[in-house]
Amino acid sequence: MRHPVPAIAFALIAAGSLAGCDQLGIESAGALHARTEADAKAIGSACRHALRAIEDCYTLNPKAEKAAVYTGWREMDEYMRENKLDGVPPVVPRLDAAAKKKAAAAAEDVIDEPKEVPAKAGAKPAH
Repeated sequence: MRHPVPAIAFALIAAGSLAGCDQLGIESAGALHARTEADAKAIGSACRHALRAIEDCYTLNPKAEKAAVYTGWREMDEYMRENKLDGVPPVVPRLDAAAKKKAAAAAEDVIDEPKEVPAKAGAKPAH
């Protein structure tokens, strides 16, 4: 007959070590989802406060969850209407279509080759 003491001891040790994951800084999936959703709601609220359209907010924050961004934008809109608050004009100017294309093209034209530095006068070439 086997004694249940080793199995119980192992279960207690395993449960104790797994309970400490939060203290080690390892986020659970639920905590990670809650944090990303809260970030997206904050982005939406900030966009509404900055008088940005929801479409501009989506464009400026492509990695944010769109449903949560919209929820934050809508909540801030309701809050601002109830309290009769004016928005703050955005500091970052809106890009027109031509400027967006130019910025996207500049981002794609990254050169991986190192640039040659001109040699100083009188310096010996390195071989």
